[in-house]
Amino acid sequence: MHLWADAIIIIVLALLMDRFIGELPNRFHPLRWMGNVLGWIDRRLRKRKGAWAVSLGILSYMLILSVFGGVALLLTACLRTYVPEPYGEILWIVATAFIVKISFAVFSFRKHCDPIRKDLDEGKAAQAASKVQMIVSRNTLGMDAEHIASSCCETVSENYADSVCSPLFFTGLLGIPGAFMFRCANLMDAMWGYKNEKYGDLGHFPARLDDVFGFLTSRISVLFIALGAAFLGMNWRDAVPAARREHKMTPSPNSGWPMTSTAAALDISMEKKDVYVMNPGKPLPTTEDIRRCLRLIELSSVLFLAIVTVPLFLLLGVHVQLVVENLIIEGIEWIAGALL
Repeated sequence: MHLWADAIIIIVLALLMDRFIGELPNRFHPLRWMGNVLGWIDRRLRKRKGAWAVSLGILSYMLILSVFGGVALLLTACLRTYVPEPYGEILWIVATAFIVKISFAVFSFRKHCDPIRKDLDEGKAAQAASKVQMIVSRNTLGMDAEHIASSCCETVSENYADSVCSPLFFTGLLGIPGAFMFRCANLMDAMWGYKNEKYGDLGHFPARLDDVFGFLTSRISVLFIALGAAFLGMNWRDAVPAARREHKMTPSPNSGWPMTSTAAALDISMEKKDVYVMNPGKPLPTTEDIRRCLRLIELSSVLFLAIVTVPLFLLLGVHVQLVVENLIIEGIEWIAGALL
């Protein structure tokens, strides 16, 4: 099979895996394993200030990237090289698609938000508040229905950049190496990227790296939200202007772009009390707006994958991945030759 056909099948298969298989159980998920390694490092640290802590943050990133990215590439390289055809090519396609799928999530937030929406429709605000606590960092105790719905829409739209556009962009650009480069930085930012005494220096490098990786994709995401809104008959005309006008409302330099764009496209406001009100003057979301938000982000994700990821992966990503895999095989054969 031609390489261009393999590349298209890999991306399409990864999306189908995300839709019909979804997220792996925590105990089997490589991101959970990465988090366990970072937690092990964190628990053993004594000195957390100054250049030593910053350097340790850099070394931890390199360790996670090398170990987990290296194992993934070792697997795909060996399948492609040592398994006889046509089975080697088939297994390489499936393994690459599976690894790419681990790096992004298009449909997983429906699993979290649909039960919240159902509780709100049934008037069970306390139960909904308890469930929404699983996807936001703020205190949800006693939160009213409108702010629970807003929390859902904020999380889904923010993660459009972090969980869809960024990993798929770097996959398209660099293949599996790019997917791991972004996902390791994003995970470390989530765990260590706090501006406090404990993590201020230790998490400085991964937090800044995550901001750099997300700079372009967060801004591009606005265009695809507008495009998705146009297909769905939503307010696509205000999506880009609202993002340019209000993106600085969030503490993060990147998350405000998809969030403000989504709020404008849905004709709703999003509010985190005492922090921001996006698209002010519009009503807070209802349960129907949660459903509309999920549809918008899912369609925008598929559009991004088709228009950006597939062409990039065809032109660059799959070739970069093959170069790295060939270097790994050369290293294996050199070591084997030296030992034998």
